[in-house]
Parts: sequence; structure tokens; C-alpha cells
Amino acid sequence: MSRRPPERGQRAGKPEALADALHSAAIHLLRTLRKEDDASGLSAPRLSALSVVVFGGPLTLGQLAAAEQVRPPTMTKIVTGLEKAGLVKRGGDLRDRRLTKIEATAKGQRVLAAGRARRVLLLTDAVKGLDEKALVELTDGIQRFRQVIAAINEEGR
Repeated sequence: MSRRPPERGQRAGKPEALADALHSAAIHLLRTLRKEDDASGLSAPRLSALSVVVFGGPLTLGQLAAAEQVRPPTMTKIVTGLEKAGLVKRGGDLRDRRLTKIEATAKGQRVLAAGRARRVLLLTDAVKGLDEKALVELTDGIQRFRQVIAAINEEGR
């Protein structure tokens, strides 16, 4: 069932309706931005895993699998593909020689930065079309969105 957000100028409504509208808007935004990811030449799972490695620092395979919510054998395949492409490398853990840490290479960092730049450029072009009042409202909305994310994270979900 498709639900629509409150029309402009209407009162916000019930929390359930706002949550549904926020969910829908977030999904549509991510789907739109994901089209820019095709230029990277990476599958969505590989690009996502690379992002976690770039921003999360060196991680074990288990940590990366947990972050991406996949099983270790699946993550092994993803990491192997990233490694063959020269985007990540495996290295030893100085404290525990039994562990292998996965870290991004300079090439992996560049690929991710380029993808982010493409996404941000697309958003920038859209935001440029907004008037001053809308820019202020969007800024406030982003802050509220961050508060919602923080509340979810505080609940341990």
C-alpha cells in the first residue's frame, strides 16, 4: 500500500504517517542516488562494503560481515572481488596474528570519494533550485532527520 506524505502546508499529522513518509522519502532518495553508483563499476554490495572499510578503518572479515549484515562466506566473496580490483588489501593484526584485517587501498579510497562526489553533485544541482526559505526548511529538516537517527541508535536498534 502506497501512502503519501502530508501535502505542503498541511499539519504534520500522526507520528506513524510521518515515519511512513520519511521512510518512503529516504528510500526514493537512495534509489535515485544509487544510479550515480553505476559509474563506479562496482556492484551495490561491493560498494557498500568498500564504504564501510574506508570509513570504518581496518576491520576483520567478521566485523565487516556484521556491519553489512551478511554471513562471513558472503563477505569473503565480496572482499575477494574488492581485493582483485585493487580496492582493499588484507593485512595482519598486530595484536592477534590469527586475525586478518581488511583495509582500503588508495585506489579504493579514490573510487569511493569519486562516487560520493557524483552523488553530492546530483544533490547540489537539485538544492540550487530552492529559494532561501526552502533552504532554511531543508536545513532544519536535515537536523530533525539526524535527531531521529540518533533516537533510533540510542534505543539500540
